[in-house]
Amino acid sequence: MRFGLLITNQHLPPEPSVERFAETIEQVRLARALGFDLILFGQHFLVNEFQMLQPAVAAARLAAEAGPMRLGITIYLLSLLNPVAVAEEVATLDILTGGRFIFGVGLGYREVEDQAFGLAKGERVGRLVRHLDVIRRLWAGEAVTFDSPYCRLAGARTALRPLQRPHPPVWVAANNDRAVERAAEIGDTWIINPHATLETIGRQIGLYRGALARAGKPFPSELPMMREICVAESRAEAVQLARPYLEQKYRAYVQWGQHRALPRDDDMTQAFDDLLRDRFILGDPSECAAEIRRCIAATGATTMLFRVHWPGMPHETVTRAMRFLAEKVWPLVG
Repeated sequence: MRFGLLITNQHLPPEPSVERFAETIEQVRLARALGFDLILFGQHFLVNEFQMLQPAVAAARLAAEAGPMRLGITIYLLSLLNPVAVAEEVATLDILTGGRFIFGVGLGYREVEDQAFGLAKGERVGRLVRHLDVIRRLWAGEAVTFDSPYCRLAGARTALRPLQRPHPPVWVAANNDRAVERAAEIGDTWIINPHATLETIGRQIGLYRGALARAGKPFPSELPMMREICVAESRAEAVQLARPYLEQKYRAYVQWGQHRALPRDDDMTQAFDDLLRDRFILGDPSECAAEIRRCIAATGATTMLFRVHWPGMPHETVTRAMRFLAEKVWPLVG
């Protein structure tokens, strides 16, 4: 079992961004010292609720601090981006990290982003699939021909190739049922989102296995699962610590339309106390370890990825949560 962290590259607008990033550097160093296996960053554009650093630049800066940890971006909003730029950027990051980069991709769900990049309604899936194909072929050294209004290639090649062969692992994010099946079809693995209930995810694992079988693909050797977590001396303390920040974060998700990306029977618009049920991991070390074991049993996950930090949470609270997780929860997970 591997353990990783979703590093928060979002901060409240009034906060000093230079100081917050200095704290991120400290958190990555601490993650390395505590023995975490990997760290991940997310991507969005035109975010008003939070200041959000672009992940590739942040990841390049933090590659030295990460040391032997793997480092990844999950997710690149691949439908919005030029596939040549992404292919060469990811190859660069794979080289900078010594072949330890993880390439996460997904559709996105925010209309403001689609409009900013000229993505018409109904184009997300097609662009994602085509862009991923272009990227893989460039990495394979092929001569690539691709014709679209925004990218024209005529037998194009690049000498810049990733260190990993055949390429960095492609983790595909998915929320709704069809997207989960697509993750099986086009990706190396599905990265299980932190938003859905475990009941929803357990049902979707069946869809994922079925899609793998139809594609003639084995179950992946690594299945990553993301969860929101807060560990404290008691469940009451964990809820008290996490609530103002986690509640704010999920309020923003609903404003952005994240809830519409989930299956209809998984309601993310509920009040915070209802959201807690079967979705977040909050409690003392034994409670959190038991919930992590339940997640693993329901999904077959081999890598658990935790977010212990949400915008506005003090740095000292974040580092304490990281220590609790590594020192008091891991030994109980087994």
